[in-house]
Amino acid sequence: MQLSREALLQAYRQMKTIRMFEERLHDEIALGEIAGFTHLYAGQEACAVGVCEHLGPKDYIISTHRGHGHCIAKGCDVLDMMKEIYGSTEGLCKGKGGSMHIADVNVGMLGANGIVGAGAPIAVGAGITAKSNGTVSIAFSGDGACNQGTTFEAMNMAVVLKLPVIFVFENNHYSEHTGEAYAVGAESMTTRAAAFGMKAIKANGIDFFSVYEAMRELIEYCTAGNGPASIELDCERFYGHFEGDPQRYRGEGELDRIREERDCLKTFRAKVTEAKLLKGGDLDAVDKEVADLIDRAVEEAKAAARPTANDVLEDVYISY
Repeated sequence: MQLSREALLQAYRQMKTIRMFEERLHDEIALGEIAGFTHLYAGQEACAVGVCEHLGPKDYIISTHRGHGHCIAKGCDVLDMMKEIYGSTEGLCKGKGGSMHIADVNVGMLGANGIVGAGAPIAVGAGITAKSNGTVSIAFSGDGACNQGTTFEAMNMAVVLKLPVIFVFENNHYSEHTGEAYAVGAESMTTRAAAFGMKAIKANGIDFFSVYEAMRELIEYCTAGNGPASIELDCERFYGHFEGDPQRYRGEGELDRIREERDCLKTFRAKVTEAKLLKGGDLDAVDKEVADLIDRAVEEAKAAARPTANDVLEDVYISY
């Protein structure tokens, strides 16, 4: 399926925004500007964007502790996201969510989650609504979450109820610090998902086009009433499990190699320019546009309002 020039530029803009957002957070955290744990998504941009470019505001996604990329790809406002991470009351969740709990139900982003594997059951709940309105519910998970009982139960229930839920497993090869080859006892997470009775495929997570085409197939399958599906995306993360992780579990030269050979942005740029779908100058212009956006986001976040003691009990409970 040939994407238009505008669609290609939008996909690149989304991936570049995620990359620069995360790289800027890496710098700001090192300066002590941001409190709390942060898990960066850089390196996995083709996964989030390849999935979410198919989705509209009535489609749902559930994210993980490594969720900034999913939020941006689904349409969360970048300026308000940055304010949230900086702890401002002007943030998407009034500064109370922070990095690991960003949500915006207005765009179908039902929340990131600090508990590994906790998103899958929520996606199944959202899938009941999706089944009635012809949309889909996406559960983003890592290779670590594929081993959680909550994920197993959610996958089984989605099959039983024939829900349009797609379980997206981003396999970046490390569950925190443990290698995927050691931690996953099955032949692969793809074959294990198939054992639940659902359609299960694998795609190249560093190639936007591979992810995009695979997701097009799965969304058509699920919205046709065939029940759930899963996809394993082989990808890489460019930073540690969390900011400050010394990454001693990495092999010598591993990070340099994957940044050089398995960068989804480099892969995208090479493909579209070699095929003469876009010019290098087109992509350079997007780079400049995104850099300006991230600078503005940080500037506004630093100047944004901070919570007071009176805000502690606000938005804690809902009265029905």
